[in-house]
Amino acid sequence: MWPLIKILPVKTNFEFVRFAKFAALLSALAVIASLARALMPFEPPCGGLNCGIDFTGGTVIELSTAPKQVDLGAARTAMEGLNLGDPQVQGFGDGTAAMVRYQAPPGAHPDQVVQQVEAALARALGQVTFDSPDVVGAKVSGELFTSGLMALGLAILLMLVYIWFRFELQFGIGAVVALFHDVILTFGVIAFFRLEFSLTTVAAILTVIGYSMNDTVVVFDRLRENLRKYKRMPLREIIDISINETLSRTIITGVTAVLALAGLAVFGGPTLFGMSMVLVFGIIIGTYSSIYVAAPVILLWGVKRGEEEAQPLKPADVRP
Repeated sequence: MWPLIKILPVKTNFEFVRFAKFAALLSALAVIASLARALMPFEPPCGGLNCGIDFTGGTVIELSTAPKQVDLGAARTAMEGLNLGDPQVQGFGDGTAAMVRYQAPPGAHPDQVVQQVEAALARALGQVTFDSPDVVGAKVSGELFTSGLMALGLAILLMLVYIWFRFELQFGIGAVVALFHDVILTFGVIAFFRLEFSLTTVAAILTVIGYSMNDTVVVFDRLRENLRKYKRMPLREIIDISINETLSRTIITGVTAVLALAGLAVFGGPTLFGMSMVLVFGIIIGTYSSIYVAAPVILLWGVKRGEEEAQPLKPADVRP
C-alpha cells in the first residue's frame, strides 16, 4: 500500500457530464453569492472586501534593532494592543529590520498616533531605531486598487487570446468562463472569511489564474486529440473520456500543491496565512472548473472535429 499514490486507479470511467447541469446550478449560485458579498455595500474603495493599507491608505514605519534580531511576535502583540486598524509587522533584510503598517483611527492626529506606536514598539523591543514614517494617501491607494483590477482583467484577456490561438475560439470561451468563475469565487472567499485584500492577494489571484489555465489546457489538449481519434463518438462521451484520462495527473498535481501551501499557511505566520488560503482555495476551485465549467461550455457551444486522423505512436527504434 505504499506509496499511497498506488491506491489511485490507473483508469477511471466517471460520467462527469452526467452531473453537468447540477454543477452549473451550483456554480451559478456560488457566483451570485460571491458577487453580492464582495460588492456590497457599494462603498469605495473595496465594497465588501477587507482592504489592506495598500488600497485604503495608512502609515508605514521602518525600524531597526541591530545588531540583534527583531522579535516580530512581540512587535505584533504591541501593535494589536493599540486598537489600530489592520496593523501589520513584517521583517526584511537580515532580520534586524522590520516594517510596521497600520491605519490611524478616524479623527486622530497622525503625529500623536506615530508617537504612540513608536513608544509601544520601544517597550516591546527594547533599543530600537525608527525611520521617518511614510503615509500612503487615498489617491495612491486608489491607483493601486485600479491597477490591481486591470492586471486581473489583462491576464484573463491574454489567456483568451492564447487559447484561441492554440485551439479554437470555442475552447477560448470555455477557458475564459472558467477563469471568471474561479476569480469571482476567490473574491467571494476573501469577502466571506474577511481575509485581507492587498497587493499580495492580487498576486495570489493571478497565480490561481495561471494554475487554473494550466489545468484547463491539459484537459483541452487531450480533448482535441480524442476529437481526432473518435470522429463518430458523441461529444459528451469524448469529454468524459478526456477528463478521465487526465484525472490522475490533476489529482496528483493538486494534492501536491495543496500540501505545500498548507505547510506555508501553518508555519508561515499571519503574514502569509491569507495568501496561502487564497491559493489553496484557488487550486481546488480551479480543478473543479476545468471539469465542470470549461468542458461543459464546449459541450454547449459545440466544436469542429479535426480533419486529420490521429496517428498512433510508433515504438522507438532501439538499436544495439
